[in-house]
Amino acid sequence: MAARGRPRASGPSTSGLTTEQDILVAAGRLFCTEGYGSTSTYAIARAAGISQATMYHYFAGKHEILLALLLETVRPSVEYAEQLAASPEPPTDRLRKLVAYDARLLASGEENLGSLYLLPELGDERFAPFHAERQRLFETYRELVAACQGSSLEDAHPAASLVLGLVESLILRRRNEPHMLEDDIATRIADAALRIVQA
Repeated sequence: MAARGRPRASGPSTSGLTTEQDILVAAGRLFCTEGYGSTSTYAIARAAGISQATMYHYFAGKHEILLALLLETVRPSVEYAEQLAASPEPPTDRLRKLVAYDARLLASGEENLGSLYLLPELGDERFAPFHAERQRLFETYRELVAACQGSSLEDAHPAASLVLGLVESLILRRRNEPHMLEDDIATRIADAALRIVQA
């Protein structure tokens, strides 16, 4: 998009981030605290320290901003999973690493962006890229679970669903217990995931 270098309307960023990053940070905070439906593009632009006109040079609307935020919660794990696929390590080690990485991703950041998964608006076809990425991640989980169990992909489906559900349980835990995230939470979840698979 050629206009992504457009100057900010209210001077340079004081955050040290790019304008696009400022928009995403501001929107993430507002979506998580005020709600997606209650947040206007004007409010996002104001919180980011820019004009609405400038914001529209980066995103066509708040649905595009939400999509970008959602992809930030899953795409890094998909990329990491693809790296692990080429690893000669045993499948149990690869599964442990993926679960721990994915859990750390969902537990990171000032805002609980995973809570955006619960928005009813995600049924809109404009969020199909997010659902496709999350499905790719699930398929990797299922392949690793099948390899760990020596089973078919079909037979591994229930355990893989439980493992992904365990990882994503961090979303509700962050919402209900915002200060519960110990340093070793990802390791504990990875250990629990292996117990599920090996049961």
